[in-house]
Amino acid sequence: MEKVGTDLAKNVETASAPEDDNIRTFDVVIEAKAKTAGTARNEVTIHSLFSDTYWDMPTDEGPYHGGESSAPPPLAYFVTGVVACLMTQIRAFSKRLKVPVDGVEVDARFHWQGEQVGRNPSAGRPQKIDLDIDIQSDCSAEDLTRLIKAAKEGCFAEQSIELAFPIGHRLKVGDDWVEV
Repeated sequence: MEKVGTDLAKNVETASAPEDDNIRTFDVVIEAKAKTAGTARNEVTIHSLFSDTYWDMPTDEGPYHGGESSAPPPLAYFVTGVVACLMTQIRAFSKRLKVPVDGVEVDARFHWQGEQVGRNPSAGRPQKIDLDIDIQSDCSAEDLTRLIKAAKEGCFAEQSIELAFPIGHRLKVGDDWVEV
C-alpha cells in the first residue's frame, strides 16, 4: 500500500485559514490495521494521519453470522461515520457561513438488501439512505438549506458514497501482492 504523508501544520493552518478566495488543499488519510479475534470479532486500530491520533474500534457480528454481539457490527460504524461526519460539518460550516446553530439532530435510515442464490455467498446491495435533519436555529429555511448543502459537500463520508470512488483490493500471496 502506498504511504501518503500528511503535514499536520498545514492541516491546522487550512482549518483556520483567513477568508479569501485562495484555493487550499489538504489530505485526510485514515489507515486501519485489523485482525480476526474470534468467530466474527475483529480488532481494528485506526490511525488518522490528519491528526496523528489512534483509536481501537473492535467489531463483532450477532449470532446470525456466528458472532457474540460483543461490539458494534461494521455497518454500525459505517452509519455512525456518515451521520456524525455530516453533523460535524453542519456545525463547522455554520460558523463559516454565519448561520448560527444551537443544536442538530439527525434521524437516519440506511437500507441494504442481501441477495443469495442457493448456498452461494450473499451479495450486499445498497437500497437507500434517508437523513432527516432537525437544526435548532432562528435562521431561515433558505439559510439552513444552504448550510446543509455545504455540509453535504464537505462531508468526506457522504461524498465517498455519492461519488462512488473505486476501492482497490489486493491479496498477499507469499511475498507478493496480487490485485483482486
